[in-house]
Amino acid sequence: MLNRRSFIAGLPLALAAPRLVRAAGPLTLWGPPAAPSIVLAQALANGALKEIDASAVFRTWRTPDEMRAGLSSGAMQAVIVPSNVAANLHNRGLNIHLLNIMTRGLLYIVGSDRFGRIEDFAGKKIAVPFRNDMPDLLLRRLLAKAGLKAGKDIQFDYAGTPPEAVQMLLARRVDGALLAEPAVTAAILRGKVSLSGLTRAIDFQKEWARVVGGSGFIPQAGLAVTRPFIDALGPARLAGFQAVLQSTVDFVVNHPYRASLASATELGLMSPVVAEAIPHSNLAALPASSIRAELEAFFSILAEDDPRIIGGKLPGDAFYAL
Repeated sequence: MLNRRSFIAGLPLALAAPRLVRAAGPLTLWGPPAAPSIVLAQALANGALKEIDASAVFRTWRTPDEMRAGLSSGAMQAVIVPSNVAANLHNRGLNIHLLNIMTRGLLYIVGSDRFGRIEDFAGKKIAVPFRNDMPDLLLRRLLAKAGLKAGKDIQFDYAGTPPEAVQMLLARRVDGALLAEPAVTAAILRGKVSLSGLTRAIDFQKEWARVVGGSGFIPQAGLAVTRPFIDALGPARLAGFQAVLQSTVDFVVNHPYRASLASATELGLMSPVVAEAIPHSNLAALPASSIRAELEAFFSILAEDDPRIIGGKLPGDAFYAL
């Protein structure tokens, strides 16, 4: 078991201040059915956050609509979200702030090894989960930058969830599927059972660098927190919370199997699948303000054709929780 002292050594003493005030029930940290949630689950399982709320729990949201409803109603106080959703809600007047970015990019197009570049999918069909949300938006921007048109050069077959997209791929209804880890690893392992020969045909981060430019860093998801959450913790404890998440990332990356045990059930996968996905997930816990320039460049590309994607403008100083 990881020694809890390794997580809290050097954290501000204020982290031990009175526990987070809450209206009813334990504090719930929310995340998607994707790899960044492994970090939240591990931080709680290790007990590193018990000074904030000893009864805190982790839960996954299953669809972007559920996540948006939870943030809009105030039912969710700390939630891993697509970064553009945080910007959009903040710009629309909600007291939503971005604490950090929790992955440098974890998307892959899963298919056969005959595909190596996005141009290779011309005339083909790709399963895409969550229409009009981050995976869809990113793929559309990639195609546009590559001189391709969605729906004309490459067909999109939309899926309600990542597992549905995997099933479409296994049933050979599509030629590829745009997925995030750990759904990528799950699809490849299921493909081995069915002899489908699936692989990470395109590393989306590398393809983004090739087509769009830059390093391939895609700050696509991070932890959004509400103003009541920020006020309840205060600056020192909020910084301590962020420091715990940074330490937890190190543990997860260095001990993938042990880390997988805390999140597998909530992610709906067996722990070996989660463990195998971790090295491909580019996990991080980067304070949002420290990468503001990268976020603004990313938002500008994402919203090039439709500024409404980020709420009409780049978010200002108040968007950044730390």
